[in-house]
Amino acid sequence: MRLAFVKKRFSVYGGAEQYLRTMLGELKKEGHDLHVFANRWTDEPGLAFHKVGVLPMTSFLSVLSFNKNVASGLKKERFDCIVSFERTEYQDIYRAGDGCHRAWLDIRGEAEPLYRRLSFSLNPLHRYTLSLEKKIFDETPMIIANSGMVKDQIIKYYGAPADRIAVAHNGVDLTRFSPDNRTSWRASVRNSLGIGERDRVLLFVGTGFRRKGLHTLIRALPETKRSIKGEKLVALVLGKGDSTEYREMAKKIGVEENLFFLGPQSNIERFYSAADLFVLPTLYDPFSNACLEAMASGLPVITTRNNGAAEIIEQGREGFVMNSVSDPSELAGKIALALTDAESMGRRARAKAEAFSIDRAADQFIGLIKQIAGR
Repeated sequence: MRLAFVKKRFSVYGGAEQYLRTMLGELKKEGHDLHVFANRWTDEPGLAFHKVGVLPMTSFLSVLSFNKNVASGLKKERFDCIVSFERTEYQDIYRAGDGCHRAWLDIRGEAEPLYRRLSFSLNPLHRYTLSLEKKIFDETPMIIANSGMVKDQIIKYYGAPADRIAVAHNGVDLTRFSPDNRTSWRASVRNSLGIGERDRVLLFVGTGFRRKGLHTLIRALPETKRSIKGEKLVALVLGKGDSTEYREMAKKIGVEENLFFLGPQSNIERFYSAADLFVLPTLYDPFSNACLEAMASGLPVITTRNNGAAEIIEQGREGFVMNSVSDPSELAGKIALALTDAESMGRRARAKAEAFSIDRAADQFIGLIKQIAGR
């Protein structure tokens, strides 16, 4: 088959794109002719890259120009199947990895003042994204949602037929992310940070601290400290973002010494091995890869009902799902509960993650491609 993939920035080494790398590797083994349409990329043997120009002046112009230019480039050639990982208007399969923008704006609006909510309707990027999203969900032959939550949102907001939306959860590298890493790295990572073996360590991983709910975690720390008397509590924050606001918040409520901002980390599996519990009180996540990585590493996970990954967590077994998205008291209570049974919950989390291997996810996606290409 001659297949085209659309990815604005293509890197086979990106953590969130690892399943794409695995899928393309399998397709290469089968001898398919693979093409990638991108603005920026990392060269990879066996893939033909096509440059897609963008207007970089604003986010709106970047999205608009990429969509128009990639459609123009694709229409000049013939492919058995076109798979897009971006919001674009010309494809056979669209993977809704960014979720449903209308749902996100509604959720965000609940946490924003009136003037900010009004600005959503005036912002050209939001307006264009919503119009493009409608066209995608109305016209694309197959939509792949990475969670049942996203599928339900697409049906709710756009009325897309359920039989045109397949759910294909993300996958995880079960070798890279494993409880066995604790033997190799747990002590060394903790020692490098001045954390004792008996200290209780929470881990937060995410870029875009506000959307990922870091403020809720910080506000939960004082109550959590009081509930685990006699034990030192530490929260590690990994990811890209401006930490100034959050450091000030932590200082104001007296938990600045409990918080470590470590920035982005390429060897992130080492930090999972050093933690006791993974916490992501996100406002919205189609399906958090970090939650699946934590589970594969043998950590219980606490997240919110607005995270697609919540649908693979059974309350009180592999972790907890918050009913209120941004309630620090609820989060503190669930952290305390999880820490009392972290070891057995972590074992169950690993067992659950084993059903979501990266290879299984890639095979499922390839099956859907072949299904569309055979029509």
